[in-house]
Amino acid sequence: MARATERRRVVRLRGGERGARPDSLAAEEPLEIRIGGEALTVTMRTPGHDFDLVAGFLVGEGLVGATEELAALRYCAGTDAEGANTYNVVDATVRGARPALSAHRNLLTTSACGLCGRDTVDAVRTRSRWDVSTDPLSVPAETLYLLPERLRAAQRTFDSTGGLHAAGLFTADGTLLCAREDVGRHNAVDKVVGWALREGRLPLAGHLLLVSGRASFELTQKAALAGLPLLAAVSAPSSLAADLAEELGLTLVGFLREDTANVYTRPDRIG
Repeated sequence: MARATERRRVVRLRGGERGARPDSLAAEEPLEIRIGGEALTVTMRTPGHDFDLVAGFLVGEGLVGATEELAALRYCAGTDAEGANTYNVVDATVRGARPALSAHRNLLTTSACGLCGRDTVDAVRTRSRWDVSTDPLSVPAETLYLLPERLRAAQRTFDSTGGLHAAGLFTADGTLLCAREDVGRHNAVDKVVGWALREGRLPLAGHLLLVSGRASFELTQKAALAGLPLLAAVSAPSSLAADLAEELGLTLVGFLREDTANVYTRPDRIG
């Protein structure tokens, strides 16, 4: 199984001095996602919690929305030059109608290029099974301020590499249920959502998601498709993320640090 970190020898410069020392790097490897043996996409990720990643990705793209719709996940025989399994190919078996993967690839290309406009926002609303606008979640501001430190304390791989994003799923009282790390912020969110799907917790009504970086349109979309009524980030949101949150009735919080935060949409959920 691939590791989440790799050790390398580096030359450490400090002032006019230099010396050799070992350093830990966050691993980054491709993961091919298939449905029923047919290739869907390839994502660059930090190995670990791959089944959660694939499950969350399928939720975020509207291909599954309930635990019983994901029948199975398995590693396929992707091999390296020595013939060893790289564990870089995962095949998902989806119950019910088979997704139209050719049409879905067009949607992925559009989203990845950043060509997101009104049509994309409307598509998210159409595909989402959960109406987050009616969620009665209420979170005291004092609880919100505690979450970044709680997520940071769960970032074990970050401590050794300094090179990973994180996402954390919390209850309204600030209890951390699941934390995941990855070189890609979207992958970290997929790993959290995939864990929730596999645990039978979707929709995530009454919960909130915290991400260690910025809040993009893509992350806001993933939160809504998982039924999350609140997305918080330690950095800034994008303008389209705020537009989408406003459209869907999702609370979007940015610059959550110590005892400050900016609430961009639905501030009524913050007490």
